[in-house]
Amino acid sequence: MKVKFDKVFAKGYLWLLLLVLYTPIVIIAIFSFTETKVLGNWTGFSLNLYKNIFAGDASGSMLSAIKNTLIIAIIAATISTLLGSFSAIGIYNLKNRRRKAITFLNSIPMINPDIITGISLFLLFVWLGISQGYTTVILAHISFCTPYVVLSVMPRLTGMNPNIYEAALDLGATPFQALTKVIIPEIKPGIVSGFILSFTLSIDDFAVSLFTKGNIGLETLSTYIYSDARKGGLTPELRALSTLVFVIVLALLLVINLRAERMAKKERERAAVLKIKK
Repeated sequence: MKVKFDKVFAKGYLWLLLLVLYTPIVIIAIFSFTETKVLGNWTGFSLNLYKNIFAGDASGSMLSAIKNTLIIAIIAATISTLLGSFSAIGIYNLKNRRRKAITFLNSIPMINPDIITGISLFLLFVWLGISQGYTTVILAHISFCTPYVVLSVMPRLTGMNPNIYEAALDLGATPFQALTKVIIPEIKPGIVSGFILSFTLSIDDFAVSLFTKGNIGLETLSTYIYSDARKGGLTPELRALSTLVFVIVLALLLVINLRAERMAKKERERAAVLKIKK
């Protein structure tokens, strides 16, 4: 009886948590299909908010913020993926004690609160005399995205056969060829996951962008929403934009999970074949 009660309580708590988390998103999605300026006042079904975004009829500052956000996210995610992937390979080849130490240091930026990271980078850029703007925001995003890429790639490296690199060298491959044709294909799923994670983290960031964007008028989507909310309300098109971002992120997560499940299935099948051959 107690076990049954515990299961019911656990399921009830889970559903309550999901309800609290996703109800606001569902409400925003519903009211993105009406043109009312006040959330909660339904004035009839309409797709005009979405049309305004894609046709460029929305607020110029909002469209500029979207453009800035995408440019920064793409650049930061690309550079972070390159740095994180090669860093993970370097960390993997360290001796056990050094590897643990570097892995511990890599986890600190992920645990560190965003506001502390933002203030630290702001003070660093001021001390170095770097003018704040696109450059500082991109550098800041690279700094907090790279550890996540390392975290995504490391499991692929640890699960890889450690002898395939040496085998490639023994068969006549150069170190660069062994890296590009053997190691990178093995860790490609981790690299893709790291890029997607970096991209979504960059789009989602607020605190770091707020402290590093300076006063030149640069706005990302998160800082624009913050500024718009402080004026007493949100631009109606933001409801449609929020819904689109949620759907895109959800789709990316589904792709990541499906890829991971497919790779795990292939690895299980490969292991089963090897076991049968033995």
